[in-house]
Amino acid sequence: MSLLEKIPQLDDSALKNLLDNARRLESSGNVKQKADAAELLPALEAAVAARKAVKLEAAAEKRNANRKPPAPRAAKAKVKAADAAA
Repeated sequence: MSLLEKIPQLDDSALKNLLDNARRLESSGNVKQKADAAELLPALEAAVAARKAVKLEAAAEKRNANRKPPAPRAAKAKVKAADAAA
């Protein structure tokens, strides 16, 4: 099984570690390491971006679910009018 096939099975920290190593090898590795890194980088970057998008979407959904409804404005206006009349 190649590394490309293992990418979906990696946890987030392992995926980030592999991405960091591939970037490092792309710039400072030998010829074979540079070629292998260049082959892996697009798939690794796409996987990291996809996971980040999923996490951001889940966080937005959670924020929306926990959001309290705004207080009705009409009730506040009646209280202010009653205070002004008194």
